[in-house]
Amino acid sequence: MSKAILLLSDTHGYIDDRILEWASKADEVWHAGDIGDQKVTDALLAVKPLRAVYGNIDGHLLRSEFPLHNRFTLEGVDVWITHIGGYPHRYSKDIKEEIKKNPPKLFISGHSHILKVMNDKQLKLLHMNPGAVGVQGFHQKRTMLKFNLDQGTIKDLEVIDFGKRGEKTSS
Repeated sequence: MSKAILLLSDTHGYIDDRILEWASKADEVWHAGDIGDQKVTDALLAVKPLRAVYGNIDGHLLRSEFPLHNRFTLEGVDVWITHIGGYPHRYSKDIKEEIKKNPPKLFISGHSHILKVMNDKQLKLLHMNPGAVGVQGFHQKRTMLKFNLDQGTIKDLEVIDFGKRGEKTSS
């Protein structure tokens, strides 16, 4: 059975009705860290099941609720989510050895605030960074990703673009 996933990161304490509307259309929501405030995860959990990791700005409450790394298999896809992970050929030093030894099929990180989806042909994995959907930071655009997992495949990838960072909606 196919699972629709909404992937977001770097909310930095910001959540709005448009994010929640997209969340309501997914089967699960995944947050790749820098949540910023428990109100973000509470709002997402009120809508759909949530898998998340904490990021470097997250305090002790979020760190006690969510792990630094979240590795699991869903719909036959081995997934690893972490906040500071780097990207193909430039993985962060903290995960470099483990990812080479035991690569997932889908590797997700946040932190950079830059939307990036790329294949690592050497490790045979897909890397995703959804960019940042919060309104604080140096990013120009607010973005998220939507995709489906189906019997070991990652498909129907879609970029959700909220436009320029300064354009705030209701929260």
